[in-house]
Amino acid sequence: MTASFDLVIRNARDATGAPLSIGIRDGQIAAAAASLEGKGPELDANGQMAGPGLHDHHIHLLATAARMESVDLADCRTVDAVLAALRSNLPSPGTWVRAIGYDERVAGLPDRMLLDAWLPDHPLRMQDRTGGYWLLNSAGVAKLGAPPYPACVEREAGARPNGRIWRGDRWLRERIGGAPPSLAALGARLAQFGVTGVTDAGASNGASEAALLTGAMPQRLILMGLETLPAGDGYVLGPLKLLLDENDLPPLATVVERIAAARRSGRHVAAHCVTLAELLFYLEALHQAGGAREGDRIEHGSVIPQSLIADIAAAGLTVVTQANFIRDRGDRYRVQMDGGELDDLYRLGSLVRGGVRVRGGSDAPYGDPNPWVAIEAAIDRRTRSGFVIGAGEKVDRAAALALYQAGTLAKGAAADLMLYGWPEGAAAPAAVGLTLIGGRIVWQS
Repeated sequence: MTASFDLVIRNARDATGAPLSIGIRDGQIAAAAASLEGKGPELDANGQMAGPGLHDHHIHLLATAARMESVDLADCRTVDAVLAALRSNLPSPGTWVRAIGYDERVAGLPDRMLLDAWLPDHPLRMQDRTGGYWLLNSAGVAKLGAPPYPACVEREAGARPNGRIWRGDRWLRERIGGAPPSLAALGARLAQFGVTGVTDAGASNGASEAALLTGAMPQRLILMGLETLPAGDGYVLGPLKLLLDENDLPPLATVVERIAAARRSGRHVAAHCVTLAELLFYLEALHQAGGAREGDRIEHGSVIPQSLIADIAAAGLTVVTQANFIRDRGDRYRVQMDGGELDDLYRLGSLVRGGVRVRGGSDAPYGDPNPWVAIEAAIDRRTRSGFVIGAGEKVDRAAALALYQAGTLAKGAAADLMLYGWPEGAAAPAAVGLTLIGGRIVWQS
């Protein structure tokens, strides 16, 4: 009896270049072979490679969607360039101007008075390149309303906000209101890259964020967040997110108790570890909480000494890295860091060889959301200017792709896959021709 499929993909190739046809039924891969007998709607892959779809293991969805609706200052290196960007296509007076990617090398971290000179007639909220600070002019400060203000709001001598808000995203969003950004355009853009799943890494994610994100994009969704983040339909409940800041670390006992509470509720934990101090603090908290468990995560792992790799591997910790930062920020790192320190920066190859499980995430909007940029950087470790950082951290094409591929093409697996062209030695990222999620076409070139 001839098998019946919802979709048959023919004339594809697998990772080795061998012929491959795939039969899809009920959202799953029902058959995969060099030659496939069966009937149903057919799609000719025209020799493209077929592979599991990509998963961005660390992204901030609402902030990335908002970035797509914001003034992007990432390439502005002078005050004049910032002013030109802020003043282009201005809305009506009194309407917010939202800008992102401001580089503090332009004029430090401006207070409200300096921003008044830059943009006097519109309330302005400008995010620095790290995503840690929101910077408001006086018109923006006025929108905050009356005190009291939380500790994230910096004050002048007279207790008035000076315009700088440190890690106060959720409070600011609740205080100034406004409609959340549309996630549809972001979902479509990610689908063009072959992304079929995402993990939102927001430390403050709770029930309200879950409601905004669920079903808003075609990608499968994992949510990190607070203890109050509920399990729900439409997403997988991810680890408890611990946002550590070397300049303001919480009491160790507090973090140990949060880890213990996560254990009691059956959740893993994941910690923001950009500096060595944050990483050491997290490892000690895990130790005092009874040890790490397989599935616990180190987010970023920006600086990992060689001496800690064996301990991280033995603990079963996963490192979620951003190789794209080598390309996008590497030239800045070369100026700011000693040469010897660069070897510890966004390690990859040494972690893999040391037995550490490594996954890739964009950290968008603070990094490029195109995973192929990170995949290329994982292979060549080149900065924008062509300098190589950490040559020993290079990995081959298969290992780089594995950072993002979460599924398989095996029978019974979810039909989350892509067709793509990625010639050996290509100087550009892969070209994705088709993306399917649950057997449904969500992108086709």
